[in-house]
Amino acid sequence: MPNVLSLAEQRGRREPGKRMRSRLLDAAVDLFKAQGLAGVSVAEIAAAAGAFPSQVTYYFRTKEALFVEAACREVLYVARQAEAAAASAVSGRDYNRSLVETVIGSPGLALFVDALSLTRRRQDLAPLIERTFERLHGQGDRAYAQVRQQRGWSGRDDPATTARRFWTLALGVALRDGATDVTGSAAVDEMLALLGHSHIAGGHA
Repeated sequence: MPNVLSLAEQRGRREPGKRMRSRLLDAAVDLFKAQGLAGVSVAEIAAAAGAFPSQVTYYFRTKEALFVEAACREVLYVARQAEAAAASAVSGRDYNRSLVETVIGSPGLALFVDALSLTRRRQDLAPLIERTFERLHGQGDRAYAQVRQQRGWSGRDDPATTARRFWTLALGVALRDGATDVTGSAAVDEMLALLGHSHIAGGHA
């Protein structure tokens, strides 16, 4: 019985910490999207979350670490939104377009691109980026394999290869678009052209 109570007490102590981390991440994401990493201070993030600046450093150590974690969380949200949007597609073209229109131009993808650039200078943050890529690829692999099975589509590439290719192309397009005047619709068309019909083979495409 003492061990059970001890575990319950530990969970009770962890829950407030989880909630505070989530509040800080929520506040940071909104500020980072609006003003970028350089335009936001730790004090502003804390104020927006109803916290103290010391709590930001307690949970995340630095503003840069908070930025990368927030960006990783956002791109995973974007991925789930894209998969949900594409789940009802009746053809390969529709599937690709739903994915691309949800992902390309999304603030979450742009934030993740910035996090990748930051991590080149902060290699201590690289493990979080690596775990996020693993989740992106695994999530995309499972979602595409499920839809392909349900629709009876046949594909030239296996789902894991397809998921990796999709995110490689999406990040490349987002990086280029961030430095040019390409419109959102043009970026979507470019991404679709790069994907081609590699997702689906046969009459269903």
